[in-house]
Amino acid sequence: MVKMFSFKASTAVALFVAAGANAVSYLCHCEPGQPCWPTTQNWASLNSSIGGNLVTVLPVASPCHDPYYNAAACAIVQANTHSSLYRSAQPGALQWENWEAWPEQNQQCYVESPQSVPCTQGRVSLYSAEVESAAHIQAVVNFAVKYNIKLAIKNTGHDFLGRSSAPYSLQLSTYKLKNITVVNTFVPSVPAGTSAPTSVKAVTLSAGVQQHEMYEYLATQGVMVVGGSSNTVGIAGGYIQGGGHSIMGWIAGLGSDNALEFTLVTASGNLVTANAYQNTDLFFALRGGGGGTWGVVVSVTVKAYPDYPVIFTLTNFTLAAPNAAFWNGVEAFHEYLVPLNDNGGTGYYYITPISPVAGVGNVATFQLQLWFVNKTDPTALAPLFDPLIAALQNATGISPSFELFQFPTMSSMYNTFFTGSDYDGLLVQLGSRLVSRSFVNSPGAPAKIASALSTIKLGPTDYIEGNVVAGGQVAANANIDSAVNPAWRKTVVHLLFTRQWTADTTFAEQAVIKANITNNEVPILKSFEPGQMGAYLNEADANETDFQESFWGSNYLKLYAIKNAWDPNGVFISRKGVGSENWDDDGLCHSTG
Repeated sequence: MVKMFSFKASTAVALFVAAGANAVSYLCHCEPGQPCWPTTQNWASLNSSIGGNLVTVLPVASPCHDPYYNAAACAIVQANTHSSLYRSAQPGALQWENWEAWPEQNQQCYVESPQSVPCTQGRVSLYSAEVESAAHIQAVVNFAVKYNIKLAIKNTGHDFLGRSSAPYSLQLSTYKLKNITVVNTFVPSVPAGTSAPTSVKAVTLSAGVQQHEMYEYLATQGVMVVGGSSNTVGIAGGYIQGGGHSIMGWIAGLGSDNALEFTLVTASGNLVTANAYQNTDLFFALRGGGGGTWGVVVSVTVKAYPDYPVIFTLTNFTLAAPNAAFWNGVEAFHEYLVPLNDNGGTGYYYITPISPVAGVGNVATFQLQLWFVNKTDPTALAPLFDPLIAALQNATGISPSFELFQFPTMSSMYNTFFTGSDYDGLLVQLGSRLVSRSFVNSPGAPAKIASALSTIKLGPTDYIEGNVVAGGQVAANANIDSAVNPAWRKTVVHLLFTRQWTADTTFAEQAVIKANITNNEVPILKSFEPGQMGAYLNEADANETDFQESFWGSNYLKLYAIKNAWDPNGVFISRKGVGSENWDDDGLCHSTG
């Protein structure tokens, strides 16, 4: 990152087509080198209007490559490249390095590539507006509309679908918006003449608040909210706008279920409030309709809960190879998945068929992490885990390990596990599917699941992850009128797998990997319940087919109408977001297909 005007954006091939002088008529966003591109004076004016917070942006790895090479600066980047905290603060970085590249134009700037590989801009924004207020956001949105510039909203860059970056874009960074307020008697804003509802205890979070910051602060206040299991995810961004699963889900529902009110800047540049009493269509869309689509959220107010006690359990088994015994263990676990969840178990399990261990070589590992929120008696869990442990031992021929830990509060647990940063900065893509309770509980399903998962060809350190984050109140909240895919209310596990590659993997080879995920491996998960269920839009295949149905199910037509009502000109278009089918994959030009 460098201060304004020291970086000259390279001239791009013109894609811009205008049917008239009005931005409404534009078929493509403006690009550098075109007559419509803002002048230096225009950019300076924007910079002044947002308190000098406009910066020009190069990819975070630029100091490690020609023509920008700087040994000292490169050493800093290399030392921090896998720190999610570092990446969240850098305008030129995303949490997943592949979204900084632009394969279609053969552009990349990877930290790991040799110095001699030239650094090109890729999908990294050309400028970043590091806003500090709603007024700043309004100024940026109005500027982007006036000059027809592609906007990319970046909270912390935690996105597996590439929604936080776009070529030739102006980044609107909410990173600096850090206010957290516990409101003991929160009452939603209501229109004149409308009776106000009864007050509730709530927490208001500005858009840039990261989860580790939130958990640390809430520990001092004796309250808790529904949040995710990551340090640097921004709670008010794509997390809650995408639905937001949580280990508190069984007791409190999805993150979006708990949203009480949003303030946001819309495509018209207006600052509005959306809740159950005003702008109710926007409120519907913001609760599960996807981030970067409806406007720029300034803050969200969510329901507060007690800082519950929690029991954490850890179950593992390791075999020398992913042989029949290993997959028998996976099958045995799935026999117990539904009863574990029905009794309040929420968390994650990891199936890693090829797990490198220093000095040993590759082994096959299974790990189950389950939390029981608002539980204090470990002996009450014995009837759940004793038969599971026996079944795993019988299936694998080895004794699995089992550990149990008690925490007096959720915040003490979160602040033990999430101390500020995650290991990110990888080149990775996912595939996923929501799997229903009724399927997993049906005769023969555990064997079908284990057999199917064994056919997904994972490389070293790739893994299959089962997110046991539904059931309980997630299912009970089926009556909530929100954009969340209705399939969530029937789900027992959100299954995903990872596929990683290295910086020396060519774009052609990457294309093969991605096509295999979409065309061969995601269909393995879909085969469990053909034509049913869906995928969690925040953790899905970046090239999900029929994404409208997969991500939103029967809610999509309503969402599409809301999008056209609030953003008819596509100011906020994100990859695989509502309305994105009308644009090319980069959100630069209207699709002609």
